[in-house]
Amino acid sequence: PFFSSNGPLHFLAHVAKDVNILFDELEAVNSPCKDDDSLLHPGNLTSTSDDASRLEAGGETVPERNKSNGLYFRDGKCRIDYILVYRKSNPQTEKREVFERNIRAEGLQMEKESSLINSDIIFVKLHAPWEVLGRYAEQMNVRMPFRRKIYYLPRRYKFMSRIDKQISRFRRWLPKKPMRLDKETLPDLEENDCYTAPFSQQRIHHFIIHNKDTFFNNATRSRIVHHILQRIKYEEGKNKIGLNRLLTNGSYEAAFPLHEGSYRSKNSIRTHGAENHRHLLYECWASWGVWYKYQPLDLVRRYFGEKIGLYFAWLGWYTGMLFPAAFIGLFVFLYGVVTLDHCQVSKEVCQATDIIMCPVCDKYCPFMRLSDSCVYAKVISDMQHFRWIEFNIHLFWKRRRAVIAYDWDLIDWEEEEEEIRPQFEAKYSKKERMNPISGKPEPYQAFADKCSRLIVSASGIFFMICVVIAAVFGIVIYRVVTVSTFAAFKWALIRNNSQVATTGTAVCINFCIIMLLNVLYEKVALLLTNLEQPRTESEWENSFTLKMFLFQFVNLNSSTFYIAFFLGRFTGHPGAYLRLINRWRLEECHPSGCLIDLCMQMGIIMVLKQTWNNFMELGYPLIQNWWTRRKVRQEHGPERKIRFPQWEKDYNLQPMNAYGLFDEYLEMILQFGFTTIFVAAFPLAPLLALLNNIIEIRLDAYKFVTQWRRPLASRAKDIGIWYGILEGIGILSVITNAFVIAITSDFIPRLVYAYKYGPCAGQGEAGQKCMVGYVNASLSVFRISDFENRSEPESDGSEFSGTPLKYCRYRDYRDSPHSLVPYGYTLQFWHVLAARLAFIIVFEHLVFCIKHLISYLIPDLPKDLRDRMRREKYLIQEMMYEAELERLQKERKERKKNGKAHHNEWP
Repeated sequence: PFFSSNGPLHFLAHVAKDVNILFDELEAVNSPCKDDDSLLHPGNLTSTSDDASRLEAGGETVPERNKSNGLYFRDGKCRIDYILVYRKSNPQTEKREVFERNIRAEGLQMEKESSLINSDIIFVKLHAPWEVLGRYAEQMNVRMPFRRKIYYLPRRYKFMSRIDKQISRFRRWLPKKPMRLDKETLPDLEENDCYTAPFSQQRIHHFIIHNKDTFFNNATRSRIVHHILQRIKYEEGKNKIGLNRLLTNGSYEAAFPLHEGSYRSKNSIRTHGAENHRHLLYECWASWGVWYKYQPLDLVRRYFGEKIGLYFAWLGWYTGMLFPAAFIGLFVFLYGVVTLDHCQVSKEVCQATDIIMCPVCDKYCPFMRLSDSCVYAKVISDMQHFRWIEFNIHLFWKRRRAVIAYDWDLIDWEEEEEEIRPQFEAKYSKKERMNPISGKPEPYQAFADKCSRLIVSASGIFFMICVVIAAVFGIVIYRVVTVSTFAAFKWALIRNNSQVATTGTAVCINFCIIMLLNVLYEKVALLLTNLEQPRTESEWENSFTLKMFLFQFVNLNSSTFYIAFFLGRFTGHPGAYLRLINRWRLEECHPSGCLIDLCMQMGIIMVLKQTWNNFMELGYPLIQNWWTRRKVRQEHGPERKIRFPQWEKDYNLQPMNAYGLFDEYLEMILQFGFTTIFVAAFPLAPLLALLNNIIEIRLDAYKFVTQWRRPLASRAKDIGIWYGILEGIGILSVITNAFVIAITSDFIPRLVYAYKYGPCAGQGEAGQKCMVGYVNASLSVFRISDFENRSEPESDGSEFSGTPLKYCRYRDYRDSPHSLVPYGYTLQFWHVLAARLAFIIVFEHLVFCIKHLISYLIPDLPKDLRDRMRREKYLIQEMMYEAELERLQKERKERKKNGKAHHNEWP
């Protein structure tokens, strides 16, 4: 069908016999470009200087501006749609000659030119004439505008109208949309205000064609040319086709579409306007001065394609969703800081000068007053206030994606059948079977072979996870060993804060191990993915993405999981400590609790990783491009200023990552997981993520516009496998936050004390007055004479009271040494344990129920959008019927004038 959104439309039987005549009425056809691709022009400044000679074609003078901007052939008329780069010294000459001969046979026009820097480098410039573009646009179902949209006002109830009036009155007092871009600086993107349909040469009179040279924009032209190049043979044989294979075997060094000129201009954009879309994107999107503005997504989509546009749309949406979480986290944090002196628990800790805590390590760790941990107790009390969970913010992306898909004509778009990977063909070329979709024979992988490869790959994944666990185990041993070393340190500052120093240095070492293992993981993931032999590129990309995410997620969060759920949980108690290899005593939590270690782990890792990622994203391309320019200056001399053509400027830029948007998505998804999984323990995580993302958007924009070659504009309906990963992280975040609140924090023990054991027991209250005596109730008593020989501290504690200490305190719910069962669990311990388990079960079920309720009440497709789509289908049918009827009536009148009327003719 002509309109995929309308279903089958029954058009009238009579169609135009001569489409070219109708098209000539709409647009005069220019003379075709000269195909002089057989000539290799030496690299000089002729094609880029202002002194270019004038060429005559069809009696018209070709504008010199086209010849001077490096975006056209030497005649200044044929626009360069694609660039191929190779070296003359490359031995793959025969393959290139066959490939280029077949390119000309397909109708593409070609021109070659040598590099200004290195005569061995040859640039092949390709141009697609109108006939080629029209033919392949029809085959690729490229959607093009054909009629202006007719907007209508939806039904509004009186109550909603009154609310809108009140909101509009309130908006008058606010600034006039400071975050929106000035509409005068943005171009009128015509296709966004038009109905679109798959292009058809037979129905060309339906489309809005003002100028056939600009009907297909540059991104679409390059996409069509790339589609052609992927299907051209370079050797005889059914599998010897495609540009990708030639890039893989080194026949060509690079292949890319051109940027639309320079991203800078001598003139101000406010007074002279934008030079091109690249310049406009730099000023309105990639510039740091517009960090608070919304992104021009329609322009990003037009220049880079839907796939990259969807990434920036998702990144902007995710950043916007972080605003409420960051605001609440910052507000609660500041509220906790202001009300620190009113917290009963931290007040008791700070006043507990007579409570002496047992040493936290063997031999060298001294006894300490509980009041020495006053600062950490206040910090933890501040953290205890935060309960904002943002696990399900990805649910609302479906609605946002639906709106974007509608605006960008992606609702009914389906990916075409993918080509088989060359590696898969080479491996299984001897076995073939019929493809049920195309009906053609293709290589076939046996089920047993596929299962065996998947088993080996899964074993490799398991082995790498074991490597991560071994690294975490090494960090645990480091913490156990160094806490005694820092306790015996000469400096009093480190000696008195041995646990904090141990945690800080362990986190920094852990970060270095994370970054080193990430390099190893990429190589292992590539090896395992290639071992699986995926059939298509999308299968390869999904498999590689899943492995890399799993590796890096485990690598980044394993130490955090250990601190959150294992640190201090299995240490035993004084006199009966559990030990590693019967030698090292397991590390205990700080006297004020384990939450301070978790906060330090998250804060340091998050800040260091985000700083490192931002530096590598922008710093590496800047250094590489600077080095390239420096080499050119050294070879040609600093005095000589060379004006390079656009293809040479773009060739000297960095190519886009071989894995596409993988690194960008991975960085943000890992940040999302790090932010949501332990958000209950670190309230400033959303704020740090928000600040990073505001910088990240402009960094990525600057990188795409200025530092990278222009990527091929490709289409996509969604963010792909990353959405499934987001859903998995959302489920995991519910579970982990439930355990953090119930086990890591003191939230449950405080509630149990307030309602069961405190001064307000049985009264149904849980205020600060009900927490009096909580600190003393949460500490158990240990008799110092019951210490093991290897655990007995060097000091006897006489520095506190003048006499040796007989008892010390530790965090646990155990009986006194004088009870019938010394150091056995008290009844309060079992009450707290039962309350923790009950909270985990209730919390998880409640949150999941709310999640499903929200997803049910808020449909993926907004109602107004659904009504608009249905109305447009109706209008399209009516307009197509009227347009076809009008055309046939015109034909009938013409036949009557020429005396060729027929009887019984309809209508």
